[in-house]
Amino acid sequence: LGYHKKVVDHYENPRNVGSLDRNAKNVGTGLVGAPACGDVMKLQVEVDENGKIVDARFKTFGCGSAIASSSLATEWVKGKTVDEALKIKNTDIAKELCLPPVKLHCSMLAEDAIKAALADYKLKQDPKKEEPEK
Repeated sequence: LGYHKKVVDHYENPRNVGSLDRNAKNVGTGLVGAPACGDVMKLQVEVDENGKIVDARFKTFGCGSAIASSSLATEWVKGKTVDEALKIKNTDIAKELCLPPVKLHCSMLAEDAIKAALADYKLKQDPKKEEPEK
């Protein structure tokens, strides 16, 4: 399978590899997997007080397309608001990386990871009602 040069670039020079503090209130963590191929993707976002994504990190176990998709996803979410990041579609990732049809599940995994990370972040922002109001 001949990978497009953009996939090879992200695979050989992945951006934003690593982890953020998953316990931090302003960090959302998404962990998704594709049972069909065994790819597992962890994507984390750090959101500032204005709702803007200031950092993103990923760790992916999988093929070159999965690694490239998650690397690109972290680049694309940075600087966006939570709502803007939710608009990133797997089709946009696939188009940017010129993924062949057999690898489209990798871009879907990246979209799912973004959504999962942002859902985790939003869950942490919902203040728990520890004291019943009087």
